[in-house]
Amino acid sequence: MGLPRLECIILAAGSSSRLGRDKALVRIGSRTLIRWLAERITEKGVGVTIVARKKNIREISAILPESNIVVNPEPRKGRTGSLKVGISSIDFSMDPSYRLLVVPVDRPGFSDSTLERLIDSDETCCPMREGRGGHPLLLSPEDVVKVRESSDDLPLRDIVDPSRFEVLDNCLHLNIDSPSDIEYLQQKLDSINQEN
Repeated sequence: MGLPRLECIILAAGSSSRLGRDKALVRIGSRTLIRWLAERITEKGVGVTIVARKKNIREISAILPESNIVVNPEPRKGRTGSLKVGISSIDFSMDPSYRLLVVPVDRPGFSDSTLERLIDSDETCCPMREGRGGHPLLLSPEDVVKVRESSDDLPLRDIVDPSRFEVLDNCLHLNIDSPSDIEYLQQKLDSINQEN
């Protein structure tokens, strides 16, 4: 028997207050960060839903017109609230039993091999490097239900307990919060895609 269907949500509804500009729309090479992430995931055959905010949904829709893009009307409630907005959108159009890949737009440093390992998993899990967990996060169908039924402002770490697998991804813990983080990602683009 095969694995349950896999969906992906890219979380792009944050305020980007530390960076001072929208993280999803920063240029990475010839593309925006949101496009680079979405293309990496769709190339693996996984459908992408993007949770945006009112201030960036028009730009993201123009960049990725083929994607399912939904707006979180209350992004201040946090990441779990944004995730639930995306889950509701997927549930509306499909059978609500699926695995879910959760990708924060500001945590792009995972390798393609890490992405493939997550795609092939049937349990809730995430990569780790040097003992620290990272992103993306894969949710089992049972844990998608837990998120669906949780409070919007409850941190995800209080809802699910992912197993962790060690990876060699040098940029796994990169968090896009400053111009120097963007420069670092630009320098490491090729190695991110080639890491095993």
